[in-house]
Amino acid sequence: AAHEMGYKVWVLDPDPHSPAGLIADRHLQAGFSDYEALDALAAGCAAVSTEFENVPADTLDYLAKFIPVRPGAAAVAVCQNRIAEKSFLREHGLPHGPFAVIHGDADVAAADASLFPAILKVARFGYDGKGQARVANAAEALHAFHAFKSEPCVLEAMLPLDSEVSVVLARDENGVVSAFPTVENQHSRGILDVSIAPARVAPALAAEARRCAETIAAELGFIGTLAVEFFVTAGRLVVNEMAPRPHNSGHHTIDACVTSQYEQQVRALCGLPLGEARQHSASVMVNLLGELWHEGGEPHGHYRE
Repeated sequence: AAHEMGYKVWVLDPDPHSPAGLIADRHLQAGFSDYEALDALAAGCAAVSTEFENVPADTLDYLAKFIPVRPGAAAVAVCQNRIAEKSFLREHGLPHGPFAVIHGDADVAAADASLFPAILKVARFGYDGKGQARVANAAEALHAFHAFKSEPCVLEAMLPLDSEVSVVLARDENGVVSAFPTVENQHSRGILDVSIAPARVAPALAAEARRCAETIAAELGFIGTLAVEFFVTAGRLVVNEMAPRPHNSGHHTIDACVTSQYEQQVRALCGLPLGEARQHSASVMVNLLGELWHEGGEPHGHYRE
C-alpha cells in the first residue's frame, strides 16, 4: 500500500524470507532489539509502524525518541499482553467476560469455581489458538499452567456464543476515526476460517460494536489501524481481544471497500487524511494458510472445495 502511494519502505525483520522484506526498498535483517539496526531505521525513515503486535514495546519506545511511531508503545503494550488487555477493559468499564489472572499455583487454586469450564491462555505470544488450553476444573487448569511452563496466564470463563464479530478501524493523530462495517467471523481450531462482511447481525448490535471499538481506540490513544474482536453471547457483546495492526478479518477491505485497511495504516502513519471506509461490495473471505500448499495439506477449517 505504501509503495502504491509513492513511498519508499524499509522493513526490519529477522526472517531472511520475510514477505515484506522481499519487496521492500531495504530489508534490515536483524532482531527487534538490535540497536544498530534500530538506529539505522531511525536515521533512514520518516516514521515507523508495526504490523506485528509482538514487537517489544521497548523497541517502539526507543524509536519514538527519534521519529514518529504509530501506533505508540503504550497502546501496543496493552494489546500484546492478555493481562494488561483484560485489566484495561475492566478499568474502562468495557464489556468483557469473567477472568482471573494466573501468576502461580495459588492463583489457580483461588480461582472462582464459576469460571469453569474455562480457557487458560498465556499472557504473551499466544495467537490462532496457540498457547491456549480448555480446562474443565482447577486440576486441569493447574496441569495446563505447568504445561505452559508456569508463564503468566489469564483464565477466562467459556461463554456460550451466538456468533463472533470484529470491527477494524483507523484513527489518526487528531482523533478522527474511520471504521469499516462490522464483520462476522467463523473460527476453526482457534484460527479464523471465514469472514462475512457486512456481518449478519442486527444493525443496532453492529453499531454498538463500532462504538465500543472507537472507545477502545480513543482510550488507548491509538494511531493507525486497530481491530477489536467480539463474542456475541446471549445477544450482548463481549470484547475478546484487540489487535494493534491490520487484521486478517479485514483483508476483504482490499477488494470490497473504497480504502483498504493497509492504506489506512499508511495514511495514519504519514499524517494524511484517512480514506473512506465505505464497503461497496458484499464480501466473504476464506482464510487459507500456508500448509495448504504442501503435499497432503488440507485447509484448517471446514472449507474443502
